[in-house]
Amino acid sequence: MPTTLSQSNLPGLELIHRGKVRDVYALPGQRLLIVATDRLSAFDVVLPDPIPGKGEMLTQISNFWFARTAHLVPNHLLDMPLADVLPAGTDLALYAKRAVVTRRLKPVPVEAIARGYLIGSGWKDYQRTGAVCGIALPPGLKQAQQLPEPIFTPSTKAAVGDHDENVSFDAVVAAVGRELADKVREATLAIYRWAAAYAAERGIILADTKLEFGTDEDGKLYVMDEMLTPDSSRYWPADQYQIGISPPSYDKQFVRDYLETLDWNKTAPGPHVPPEVIAGTSAKYAEALQRLAGITID
Repeated sequence: MPTTLSQSNLPGLELIHRGKVRDVYALPGQRLLIVATDRLSAFDVVLPDPIPGKGEMLTQISNFWFARTAHLVPNHLLDMPLADVLPAGTDLALYAKRAVVTRRLKPVPVEAIARGYLIGSGWKDYQRTGAVCGIALPPGLKQAQQLPEPIFTPSTKAAVGDHDENVSFDAVVAAVGRELADKVREATLAIYRWAAAYAAERGIILADTKLEFGTDEDGKLYVMDEMLTPDSSRYWPADQYQIGISPPSYDKQFVRDYLETLDWNKTAPGPHVPPEVIAGTSAKYAEALQRLAGITID
């Protein structure tokens, strides 16, 4: 049975960051312990109700993709047993499928986003300006339409409770330098193209994805945090895809669509989510895990 964990508690380990979903602890030797909780964020706000087992599913999906894209871009995972780093007395079963040991990297301060379809904030930008992140697109495109080619559309990294903002590639260059910006763009698009082709073979459209990167002491680039999960990507069933509408998805759009029906200003505190929406969201994550990775939740 999946476990439920809204917030980790690991006495003796230094908690260095509690994000929207992940709790990050320092380990000796420039390493980290990253725990994916069952917290759910939408519109950059952490909601009060967890999705049981979500952190386990996210971690398994990430690990699946990290393994299969290592030939494209190295990742932050280290092959080290959790039992060797968890404090004595910790329930290993609670963390076994939701925690990983990783390299401690210097984060690149941008959200690296690849889009293959016109949806979400990209669609809103296009309606307003005819462009996304300064990239001019052909006129007359419709919602959810496939783009002529995938594009790199970065955004700022917002603090918890704030909203990410789409920025131009020039803004990334200004923030991190031309060489690193080029590497991040190239890596993001390479991963997206490979994963989109893989998903397509399984009847799933990968509309877009958000990646995070970091560098080590030698400046080597790694992909980190999470990878191609339903939290960081839009997955659509290919047999239900239609241009002109927001297609049904395997991601947390299920929750977003519910929240859009509420009189809520998309700032903290977030509203409670009904049990049927929680169950439906969990089922979406589980189906994505099974169809993409062949992993079934007990």
